[in-house]
Amino acid sequence: MATQESPSPRSYARSTEVFARARDLMPGGVNSPVRAYKAVGRDPVVVRQGKGCRVTDVDGNEYIDYVGSYGPLILGHCPAQVTVALSKAVAKGTSFGMPTEAENALAEMVIAAVPSIELVRFVNSGTEATMSAIRLARAATSRDLIIKCTGCYHGHSDSLLVQAGSGATTLGTPSSPGIPPSVTSHTILVPYNDLAATAQAFGSFPGKIAAILIEPIAGNMGCVPPQTGYLQGLRELCDRHGALLIFDEVMTGFRVAYGGAQQLYGIRPDLTCLGKIVGGGLPCAAYGGRQDLMRKMAPDGPVYQAGTLSGNPLAMAAGLAMLQSLKDSVAYQTLEQSSALLAEGLTQAAAKAKVPVSCQRVGSMICVFFSPKPIANYEQALSCDTKAFTAFFNTMLAHGVMLPPSQYETWFVSLAHDAQAIAQTIAAAAAAFQAAAKKH
Repeated sequence: MATQESPSPRSYARSTEVFARARDLMPGGVNSPVRAYKAVGRDPVVVRQGKGCRVTDVDGNEYIDYVGSYGPLILGHCPAQVTVALSKAVAKGTSFGMPTEAENALAEMVIAAVPSIELVRFVNSGTEATMSAIRLARAATSRDLIIKCTGCYHGHSDSLLVQAGSGATTLGTPSSPGIPPSVTSHTILVPYNDLAATAQAFGSFPGKIAAILIEPIAGNMGCVPPQTGYLQGLRELCDRHGALLIFDEVMTGFRVAYGGAQQLYGIRPDLTCLGKIVGGGLPCAAYGGRQDLMRKMAPDGPVYQAGTLSGNPLAMAAGLAMLQSLKDSVAYQTLEQSSALLAEGLTQAAAKAKVPVSCQRVGSMICVFFSPKPIANYEQALSCDTKAFTAFFNTMLAHGVMLPPSQYETWFVSLAHDAQAIAQTIAAAAAAFQAAAKKH
């Protein structure tokens, strides 16, 4: 294994200055909480630009990037095919509030790619997509209750920001001020990968559950794959009890396979939520499903949802360019090879440093859990050694590798991560695991 020399000291003076000003202008200095780097005990790096698999901060420091905007940048930063498409689109207009041909073109690609989608509606964020899918599920079933898994994140709409109550299977309570308990009382929390708890929920609330909302591969507690039979079991429970199965593929859609996790595992949900990659890195998301369900949405049906910028021509152009670049199966073969090489190298580096970790991966989604045992749910994820992760993160940063600043976030490999970048990452990890060992 390659070794990594001690890195040259890096200056973060400009990042510190910019972030200090940001704190005077925005809550916490950021527009999304994880960007504040509080989990890793330091101020954030302020990014200036990205190209390929690398980003450069405002102090001129360069990093190999595994944040990838938390998933959309599967081609890397500034891929030519996307930037050219955007340049052409912006010259024609940024938004019209009227139909465009580009909406049809991207809708056709999504419907052709995702097994469960017969009709699709574009929105602007994953939060909008899951919120709308839940509304549709409740309308279609005339039921109110939703099952979600503890530790799975489906956006920040009120009914989904919940924490578990006192029982193993219980109605949720708000996890944020400003959310009425009456809203989250319609959400049931169960552990991920626990079919028995899900079955118990159906037994506890017979005829009242509208849908199960699930990340088919959990990506917001780190990368946690579904155990064998879990997704099929959820499908069978929904069928047995007349509920809908909603896959939140905002992260996994076009990431783990061209048709998403539902293609990878051969499970057909009733509704699917997409985001991130579908918009080519621009604010864009979608939800879709069977004809009979989607025709209930206005103006075809009575279920209301709207958006001024939904289907805007820039997001449609970027999404089209992105999906066209991924249609060739070679893209996913390349991602699999690079990601497997990275995971193997990380595992070997941790073993050499005698640091107990579980390196978990599905396709180009990876997470290094500082735990001696594999992680299957949120409770197990919370048992990880976060002090060791913090030391690992900061050492990787010093060696020029940018990771998501939390033990509970997934890393993303892109097609721009070439053999040199993977080798450099593994070499940096050798030093980073040594630093983590001192904190373990």
